[in-house]
Amino acid sequence: MKSALRKLDDPLTSCKPDFLELANGRRLAFRHSPGRAPGLLFCGGFRSDMTGQKATMLASFCQQQGLACTLFDYTGHGASSGRFEDGTISAWAADAEAIVDQITHGPLLVVGSSMGGWIMLLLALARPTRIHSLVGIAAAPDFTEALIWQGATPAQRAELLANGYCLVRSAYDGSLYPITRALIEDGRRRCLLAGPIAIDCPVHLLHGQRDPDVPWQTSMRLAEQLTSNDVTIELIKAGDHRLSTPADLARLRAAIIRLAADA
Repeated sequence: MKSALRKLDDPLTSCKPDFLELANGRRLAFRHSPGRAPGLLFCGGFRSDMTGQKATMLASFCQQQGLACTLFDYTGHGASSGRFEDGTISAWAADAEAIVDQITHGPLLVVGSSMGGWIMLLLALARPTRIHSLVGIAAAPDFTEALIWQGATPAQRAELLANGYCLVRSAYDGSLYPITRALIEDGRRRCLLAGPIAIDCPVHLLHGQRDPDVPWQTSMRLAEQLTSNDVTIELIKAGDHRLSTPADLARLRAAIIRLAADA
């Protein structure tokens, strides 16, 4: 593993990523900047990577605030090795655990965007002593079952079951990408919303009420199932799924400042 330490005034996202070497030759790309606790860990969304707008904004914001910051790409995403179509929720959650265990130190404020909101919950359950607080941005726990499988056409379901995958078209760039049977079946085993979620740290959930991808009611249901009594839901009436307008990003920064102040 290359050195993960950078000076605080280095632009984190302008540098080439470092790599965490894992078993079977896998390599996870990451960027880490030291700072005070709680360190921020960003878990990106489905088919996203650490060069995205929210990730780069958070890296700059953490440096301004003096907070440690860690960004990473899941296997099959961004600069990490592997094929996207071989990924599952369990595998990507294991990637997050490896980054926490081998790259970060001390208490963590985990920010999860969309699928990353599911990953952050699984991480909090797997590493409860390391998690200071959570911020969900259009958090999408159980999305493989509630949104992909339930939203699939009969033809897509038949193709998934017969061939092990089907191709779907992205609503954002029009490209085709695979949804695999393994992703659906693994996700079904990792669903959380059917019962209490034993996470007791502070949680702040941001969700747009005009989100076309993940219904805002998902955050309401998540808040109900979390055992924590310190859960804030912030609904943005005009907000979309990405929540990346200047006003949306200001809300995200404010939530982080509030939670980090309690460290």
